[in-house]
Amino acid sequence: MTAKVEIYGTSFCRHCVDAKEFLKAKGVDYEEYLLDLMPLDKDAMIERCGQKSVPQIFINDQHIGNFTDLKALDSSGKLDELLAS
Repeated sequence: MTAKVEIYGTSFCRHCVDAKEFLKAKGVDYEEYLLDLMPLDKDAMIERCGQKSVPQIFINDQHIGNFTDLKALDSSGKLDELLAS
């Protein structure tokens, strides 16, 4: 099974771009919601995680957090476990 990865962000957010590049480097496919192009997706993001800042990352519908949180998961070895499920 391949993990379902979703990123809420904007096209101009540096941390959003970094998160996408990081996932691409790991060979991870993701679904992207660009809030600057589809502002109604922001309401869905806030409802899902209670956060207003971007990026917000989900793996298998579990809120991971932002890019810093994603990197911390990777450093701890837990990211690969989540992505394998």
